[in-house]
Order: sequence, then structure tokens, then C-alpha cells
Amino acid sequence: MTPADGPDNGDAASPDGPPEHAERLHKVMARAGVASRRTCEELIAAERVTVNGTTARIGDRAGPADRIEVDGAIVTWDAATDHYLVNKPRGVLSAASDDRGRRCVTDLVPAAVRVYPVGRLDADSEGLIIVTNDGELTHRLTHPSWGVAKEYLAHVDGVPSRGALAHLRAGVELDDGPTAPAVVSMPQPSVLRIVIHEGRNRQVRRMCDAVGHQVLRLVRTRIGPLSDPALPPGEHRRLTDDEIRELHRAARQRGG
Repeated sequence: MTPADGPDNGDAASPDGPPEHAERLHKVMARAGVASRRTCEELIAAERVTVNGTTARIGDRAGPADRIEVDGAIVTWDAATDHYLVNKPRGVLSAASDDRGRRCVTDLVPAAVRVYPVGRLDADSEGLIIVTNDGELTHRLTHPSWGVAKEYLAHVDGVPSRGALAHLRAGVELDDGPTAPAVVSMPQPSVLRIVIHEGRNRQVRRMCDAVGHQVLRLVRTRIGPLSDPALPPGEHRRLTDDEIRELHRAARQRGG
């Protein structure tokens, strides 16, 4: 169990004990849209967070009256949350910024506040990605314990055999360990529909390589219950309240 998932029994944010309505600091930061809970803990551990001018520690708590800063920037508790669905084109980075000036997925949305991509699609891949400043939703959609399903269409070199499909379904051995069982079908020759619940780097490409079929084009078509075949590449739309609730529900059903 990671600290982010553990019980709320950490140290107080002040020597007089936790203020009324205080919560664990990393949870407060995540809800305010700073980042996922895990990343917020990493920021705290790196001594980049202060509470009322004092460097924060893992386990600290904060309440509405406390002043939280990350790298000197004030964390706004009541910041509005934005949720976008983006159809990422090939060549666009799944990042909030890039020091080499390359185009990022956040450049495709008109957010008034800073937003971040949820998870990643490598630059050569296309398809659906969520962009938001909702740290709690980001945590639920990316943490392995929740395991939200993601569906891909992989256009591969050659036509996979029944044995190759069975291998993908059962799990294949990668350099970072075996994959979990996947849902795999071949709706047309050389096109695989693959549903996974993991989020390893370039996982679908590596899975297909492991059974001898290089991926020529990879498109993510679904995130949990969320899909939109009518959304053109490079375009975005806001998620509806119902869609946000459905995403949370999908994570709860899988993660318990």
C-alpha cells in the first residue's frame, strides 16, 4: 500500500494539531488540480510544497484557512475543474509542455486554467485522451489499482494467426514482466481490437511485437465507458457531467 492509499493518520500541518476540517495535504492538492495524489506526494517529498510558509512533510494535513504553495505558486482550493476529451493526432505529445517547443495535447484545448493529460499516448499514436485539472479523476484513471479499461485499434504488419491472438489474450512476456490477460479480436485482416487494463509505456506496441506483428498505426478508441467516433482528429469537446460520473463509476467498479 502506498502512502497515497493509506489511512489518514499522518502528522499535523501545525504544532497545535490539525485544523478543523483538515485533510491529508496530498489529497487537498489533488482535488485542487495540482496533479495526481501520487505526484503530489512526490512534490511534498521533494520539499517543493509549503503550508503557511513552512516546508511540508509527507503526512501533513491542511485546512481551508491554510496557505498552500507549490514552487512559490499558491494552490487555489476552489479552482474550477475543466474536463476535455481530445482526439490526439499523430505527432502531438501527451504532455502539458515541451522544452523543445513541440506541440502538446494541451495546446488543443482552450482551458482558462492549467490542465494536464491523463495518462499518455506516445507521439506516434492517435486517439482519445482526457485533459483536465481534476487531480482525483486523474488518480483514478491512471493508478494501477483502479484498472480502467482502454480500447485500441492496432493496424499491424501481416495477419496474426489464431495462436498469436490466443497469446495476446492470455498475456505475453515483456521486458518489464508479463501482461495481464487482454480482450483481443480481429475485426478485419491486419487490424486488432485490443482492450487492456494496464498503462505501461508503449504497451500495445510491445505486445504486438512480442507475437511478431509490428504496429503500423495505433488508435485509442475508448477510455472506460467513454468513446466518440464523431470527434475529428485534433478536435476537443468538454465532458458532460454524466460522462464524468461514469468515469468515476468505472474506476470504482474495477478498483473496489
